[in-house]
Amino acid sequence: MRVAVYPGSFDPITNGHLDIIKRACQLFDTLIVAIAENPQKKALFSLEERLEMLHEVLKDLPKVRIDAYRGLTVEYARRQGACAIIRGLRAISDFENEFVMALTNKKLAPEIETLFLMTEAKYSFISSSAVKEVAYYGGCLKDMVPPPVEARLRAKFREIKRLGEE
Repeated sequence: MRVAVYPGSFDPITNGHLDIIKRACQLFDTLIVAIAENPQKKALFSLEERLEMLHEVLKDLPKVRIDAYRGLTVEYARRQGACAIIRGLRAISDFENEFVMALTNKKLAPEIETLFLMTEAKYSFISSSAVKEVAYYGGCLKDMVPPPVEARLRAKFREIKRLGEE
C-alpha cells in the first residue's frame, strides 16, 4: 500500500489544490490530505470548518483520507506510514522555498520522498490568499474554488462585515 501525504492549510481549498489531489490519487493507493495546524498563521476558517470543506469537496475520491496534525510534516508522514509528501507548485517562485523544505525533510526522514506536482496552467495564478481577497470584495470566484467553498467564503465575509458594522 503506497501512501502519500498532501499537507497544507487549505484555507480554503482551491481548484488548484483539487487538481494536485486528483493527480496524486493516480500515483498512490491512499492520499492523506492533511491540514497542518499552524498557530502562527491566522486562518479565515476554523480547523473544523476546513475539515468540513475538505470532506464535502473530496467525498467522491475514495483514495483520499482527510486529517489534521500539528508539528513537523515529515514526522506526521512517518507516523502515517507514508512513502511520499506531495507539494504543489504554481510558479517557479514557489520552488526555492519548497526545495529547501524538501531537503530538510530528506535529512530528517531519508525514507520519505517529496514529489512536486505542477498545477495545470489554468490554476497557476490561484492562491488561497488571492481567493480570499477576491471573495472579500465580492469578485467572481468562478473556476477558482468549488461551489460549496464559494458559498462558505461568501457567508464568512458577510458575517465578518456584519460584525464590523456593529
